[in-house]
Amino acid sequence: MAEVVPPSKRACERCGRMDVWDESQGKWVVAEADGREQTGTPHCLHEWDINGSYNPLRDDA
Repeated sequence: MAEVVPPSKRACERCGRMDVWDESQGKWVVAEADGREQTGTPHCLHEWDINGSYNPLRDDA
């Protein structure tokens, strides 16, 4: 049976904002790199890099 596996990180293709999934909070949070939050542009309509090339199914056959 196939299992749906959601993404654990995402990045905006327009402004560079990077988010990671926080399982304990149950939501996306801004990622940190080199001690700085990767917030991108506050007013950007984010275009996340999760597209048709991402395969959400894991086949444990």
